Amino acid sequence: MTTKRSTVISALYILITAFIIAFFFPREGIFRYQFNEGKPWRYNLLTAPGDFPIYKEAAEIEAAKDSIRKNFEPYFRYNAEEENIRMENWQDRIAVLQEAGIPNAELRYINKKLHEAYKKGIISSSDFELMNKENRTHITVLTNSVAEVKTLTDFYSVKSTYEEIINNAPENINKGILKGCNINEYLTENIFYDAETSNKILEDQIRNIPLSSGMVQAGERIVDRGEVIDKHTYSVLRSLKIVHETKSGGTQRQNIILTGQFVLIFGIMACFGLYMATFNPRIYFKRKNLTFILSCILGACLISEICVKYSLFNIYILPFAIIPIVIRTFFDSHTALFTHLITVIICSLIALFPFEFLLLQILTCIVVIFSLKELSQRSQLIKCSLFVFLSYVIFYLSLVIYQEGEFSKINGEMIFYFSINFILLMFSYVLIYVLEKIFGYLSPITLVELSNMNNPLLKKLSETAPGTFQHTLQVSILASKAGEKVGADTQLIRTGALYHDIGKINNPAFFTENQKDFNPHEKLPFEQSAQIILSHVTDGIKIAEKAHIPKAIIDFISTHHGKGKTKFFYNSFRNANPDKPVNEKVFTYLGPNPFSKETAILMMADSVEAASHSLKDHTDESIKNLIDKIIDGQIDDGLMKNAPLTFKDIEAIKSVFLERLKTMYHTRVSYPDLKNQDKSKEKTVHEETITADPHHNAE
Repeated sequence: MTTKRSTVISALYILITAFIIAFFFPREGIFRYQFNEGKPWRYNLLTAPGDFPIYKEAAEIEAAKDSIRKNFEPYFRYNAEEENIRMENWQDRIAVLQEAGIPNAELRYINKKLHEAYKKGIISSSDFELMNKENRTHITVLTNSVAEVKTLTDFYSVKSTYEEIINNAPENINKGILKGCNINEYLTENIFYDAETSNKILEDQIRNIPLSSGMVQAGERIVDRGEVIDKHTYSVLRSLKIVHETKSGGTQRQNIILTGQFVLIFGIMACFGLYMATFNPRIYFKRKNLTFILSCILGACLISEICVKYSLFNIYILPFAIIPIVIRTFFDSHTALFTHLITVIICSLIALFPFEFLLLQILTCIVVIFSLKELSQRSQLIKCSLFVFLSYVIFYLSLVIYQEGEFSKINGEMIFYFSINFILLMFSYVLIYVLEKIFGYLSPITLVELSNMNNPLLKKLSETAPGTFQHTLQVSILASKAGEKVGADTQLIRTGALYHDIGKINNPAFFTENQKDFNPHEKLPFEQSAQIILSHVTDGIKIAEKAHIPKAIIDFISTHHGKGKTKFFYNSFRNANPDKPVNEKVFTYLGPNPFSKETAILMMADSVEAASHSLKDHTDESIKNLIDKIIDGQIDDGLMKNAPLTFKDIEAIKSVFLERLKTMYHTRVSYPDLKNQDKSKEKTVHEETITADPHHNAE
């Protein structure tokens, strides 16, 4: 019986899952169109929802920046302060040089050249090197806030000024005298590079680059269905997308979007919770099962959200079909279908084409459910992956042809995405194995593999204890048929039945079905015999654990006798020692009692099949009485109190046992002899009756 507490905890798990999904949901409004230059427009007529600029592409803007940097003319400033000092020093020096006998012609020449050089401008050698390195041919000189563009080669450096004065002196000027005048002392830079002003103006010019190349007016036609998107239209669409995503920002708008997302996702997950609580309480009220299902939903949604939010890859690469594959492997088809439906509905909220996305995902899920209807081999997973790939391709091609009416509009990239999806889906083979270990589940595939008669444990059982092996086969038939009748997991029962007596491998001769002419219990006290019989359960658990048999199968070993008694030895001891106190533990199995439909059915089938061999006459009535006696006795002993079986289920199980045992022992109706007839006639009639019995003839 489910409690209020378990209901609240399960609801809390679902709410936490919904919160995580909503928290990582993309916040910006999604631009609902996908387009590529040179491809046809797949949607109806699109007009501008409002005025917006046609933004230039990043490469175009970067090219404009490079052009500005290349043609930029760095700024220099004219500073006459140092020049005036040097010229005043020169004027003072002239009188000294005259007294020293320097001719006036040389002095006038030097004075003239100094004025010419300063007027033209002298720049430092380091600034010259910097400008040449940047391939600058022109510079802008600021003189009293007046800017003038000049050619770089028009300026002097201190060195070139000195060389100009000496090397280009007229013939009447003595170069030796010029060199002796120490002209270098009166030369200095008067044009200086202004890095701060240059960088500021360059940044302003770059900042002022127009980001758009035009405007689109509200209501203006952009593109219509089927038109090939040219370069201009592509720029317009790209600009519309930028405007749309930009307008999606803002605190108030984001809060509204966030509220809508949370309410919508919580609503979808609430529907999931209601479905599970109503139609599949086995999952909803069992934390391990609910955690597993919610993990599948959460994982798929988070990967989709990250994929779309950061534009990592196309959403069709994600193998959504792996969800129904995994869930169908461990649960039923209805749960797999509904879980997948909830997942893809949430993911469709962020998909670019929600209708197409939902259509393809739901159809492929249906293909998965049908292809795994009877899951018994791992190779079926590979076939299922192939069917999913073919379904994607066929449904996509059909949808495009239906919508567009032209084969040329099929996007070949989608086939590539489906191929990657197929490759990823192939890993479901490995994923199922990993999930079995993490959650402790048993897939039908593993059960089939465990029930293979070539399994080392079963092979050893058949060789060491052939009678026990035949017993387990008969029990598996009885139990699986009964399980099918009451809606239990027949494959689990069948496999559990094959292993339930595996502990008899250690002492096969002490069990009746393996004995021939000698019974070793005849020489043992009842207590010791009981302990040997009881030990086959604990030995079986140890053997199974050592062989890494799953816990779900070991449960059949530990519960197939529950906390019942070895009644043969217990009753024998009581009869032989009526006045002696009995130690109940010596004759009682450790248990636990069966706690599931499957383990309870196995206990019934095991006891009924074993006891059926003790019947002297296998008639319908004797078999029915035996079944009623054993099963009713188990119920009276409290062995079935934890099993989720109804009285109706138990009656159905009894009827199946009766039919199967009748078939096993070939029961037939006894024919009465005729009365008041002479012996010869009676004999004749009786012979005719026997001849007419096909069962008798067959024997």
